Amino acid sequence: MNEERKITTEEVTEVAAPARARVEDAAEDSASETMGEKLERKRDYLEGFLQKKPEKVAPGDPGGELHDAVIAALQEIYDPEIPVNIYDLGLIYGVEVDSDSDVTVSMTLTTPNCPVAESMPAEVELRAASVPGVRDAEVVLVWDPPWDPGKMSDEARLELGML
Repeated sequence: MNEERKITTEEVTEVAAPARARVEDAAEDSASETMGEKLERKRDYLEGFLQKKPEKVAPGDPGGELHDAVIAALQEIYDPEIPVNIYDLGLIYGVEVDSDSDVTVSMTLTTPNCPVAESMPAEVELRAASVPGVRDAEVVLVWDPPWDPGKMSDEARLELGML
């Protein structure tokens, strides 16, 4: 019952090299094609790619005009205790602009006992609402996830000597 299997092996001393591609092997149509025609064919191939314009970003979407203007306005607000703007400090968790140009800013503070806990959200709301094109602004103060220095941008860390 115990069948013995044998594997046959073949010793090879030399392997023939595979055939190389040759210019003569190319399609016969290309043999009669001039350099100018080849260049024109390449130009036609790339024409659609090169002429495609970048897709427009809606004003309220990230990277859009209105969204970026709100962020720029928030970057003008500085924490009174730390010489860094609140956006680079990592206190702004999100900026959303809806189709009616209403802005919702999600933010936190460095601690719940922050001295500007009452005034900072109101200032953020006022600044966001003052951006041309914004209909209304609202600030949502969140504590989860809690702020920590890891949320700061590299620019903020450099400013504070943490890099």
